[in-house]
Amino acid sequence: MRVYYAAFVTAVLAALCLSAAQNGDWPAYGHDGGGQRFSPLALINRENVRSLKVAWTFRTGDAYQPQKGRPTAFETTPLYVDGTLFVSTPVGRVFALDPASGKPRWIYDSHVNKDGGYGDYSHRGVSTWVSPSGQRRIYLATIDARLISLDARTGTPCREFGDNGAIDLRKGLRISPHEFSEYEETSPPAVIGNTIVVGSAVADNGYTNMASGEVRAYDAATGMLKWTWDPIPQDPHTLGADTWKNGSAAKTGAANAWSAIAVDPARNLVFAPMTSASPDYYGGERLGNNLFADSIVALRADTGVLVWYFQTVHHDLWDYDVAPPPLLFDMQRDGQTIPAIAVGSKTANLFILNRETGKPIFGVEERPVPKSDVPGEMASPTQPFPIKPAPISRQHMTAADAWGADEEDRKWCADEISKLRSGDVFTPPSLQGTLSLPGNIGGMNWSGMAYDRNHDLLVLPTNNVAAEARLIPREEFDTRMGETRSRKLNGDWEFARQRGTPYGMMRRILLGPKGLPCTVPPWGTLLAIKASTGEKQWEVPLGQLGPNLPEKWGSISLGGPIVTAGGLVFQAGTLDPGIRAFDVETGKQLWKGDLPTSARSMPMTFAGQDGKQYLVICAGSHQPAGKAPLGDYVVAFSL
Repeated sequence: MRVYYAAFVTAVLAALCLSAAQNGDWPAYGHDGGGQRFSPLALINRENVRSLKVAWTFRTGDAYQPQKGRPTAFETTPLYVDGTLFVSTPVGRVFALDPASGKPRWIYDSHVNKDGGYGDYSHRGVSTWVSPSGQRRIYLATIDARLISLDARTGTPCREFGDNGAIDLRKGLRISPHEFSEYEETSPPAVIGNTIVVGSAVADNGYTNMASGEVRAYDAATGMLKWTWDPIPQDPHTLGADTWKNGSAAKTGAANAWSAIAVDPARNLVFAPMTSASPDYYGGERLGNNLFADSIVALRADTGVLVWYFQTVHHDLWDYDVAPPPLLFDMQRDGQTIPAIAVGSKTANLFILNRETGKPIFGVEERPVPKSDVPGEMASPTQPFPIKPAPISRQHMTAADAWGADEEDRKWCADEISKLRSGDVFTPPSLQGTLSLPGNIGGMNWSGMAYDRNHDLLVLPTNNVAAEARLIPREEFDTRMGETRSRKLNGDWEFARQRGTPYGMMRRILLGPKGLPCTVPPWGTLLAIKASTGEKQWEVPLGQLGPNLPEKWGSISLGGPIVTAGGLVFQAGTLDPGIRAFDVETGKQLWKGDLPTSARSMPMTFAGQDGKQYLVICAGSHQPAGKAPLGDYVVAFSL
């Protein structure tokens, strides 16, 4: 009886979520649990999008620059359910807003320590669940790693959940954090049936034994732990254990899921995108392919049992996480419907797999890649490459490929690259210094992709920017560490200790004297791929890196797209303060809306009770990479 009741509840909740997604709500981060980001609304369409105007602007008051570390990154995508807009912030506050005016109905404050020294002071939104009795809850995963359940009507904590409404996610890990700022939550939890699933954000490069990256599931009503899945196998007799040499599995951390997790209620599956093991740039203490780091894994939602996996990078030495959220869709091919999953990577490789089996639909080749020349390191001799789609951005660069705004700029870039190991993707880090293209921001990043079911298109932003990484012998590194500890996307070096290894690390985005990338523009594009064939349909430059630069050069993008039945792609995420609408069939830009600052987030859209369709974006700037001021704006557009 219990099994049948649980299945019944799961089916009802899945139907409710689907119904909400179809009637103009936005009930999940990616619109639906599978992350398609497709809205059925068409009140705003290709014919009238030029008439979009700002309807209202709300300021959270939560933009914050701590005394040490990076400022808040307001990457939130709001939810819209039950006639209310729910917005959350990096400092742990949740706002229930009137959707027509932007005025608060209630505010909840989780009292996050604003000066916690967070490695990635980011936040991307909340999640929601409706109990069998009809009570709607909002779930907030805070930057200081608490999972909090709120009553959606009042904003008060649900005291029966966890410990008086909250769960401390730092407790119960295989490896506890060394420092407060090492273990964070930046993405909204996943909801499947009556289960809440969370990953974590772990700072990668401090130690070999960073905090462990377990994926965990909790009862949505009580907060009771249901299961835990460790991405690093601890039983020497289990699958993947032999890919961690010399007992490294027990003392290695991270390999966590910091991006959004996707769910398939009909198949009782959870899809978690896993990241690199610690530390990122030296793997001599964790020799082997390192399953299940840098993999997409399918887990049973009710038990956490591994169903299948696909590893996108073997023995990661580049910080090449599976950063984009996986996207679930049904592919029509050869007269058959194939349940598919699209899995992006910072490598610029996009894998399309059967989501029931994990098998590549278009095929994958293991290709030889360069060897490491660092003592103690052993890079994987091959890496997986999809036969289709083609790489979404460039994967090869030498000094001969250097670009500059003028000859002086180009020569500086060429001279700098000539000092480094360079060439193809997966050239390992070195003591000499290595050029990586894509750099550590991708390729694809957490921005992810959208799927237009009406046109069978996967739409995604790309980055085309190289990075330089260098390993430094321990004694020399400890001397140099006092120079700077900043992490910026403006050419400054970032240092990381990588304690427990013979080497520290330094890296930077490779920019020329004028502050422009040394790679050939465009530096960012919006790309559409026909999902059923893997072929590119169109690609256009995206955004402006600076106000006086040509739009054809594009911009770095950190923020994803959505698509609508109105034939539109909406995309922000660029360094310039704007949000754009594109024709989904051609990529032609149809509209640009001005913002108070740049938006490092994904937009959303909903149908209000006043009969209008609204487009909403959170704008908080790209600091410290961009020049736009730090912001706390929620901006709504309508016709």
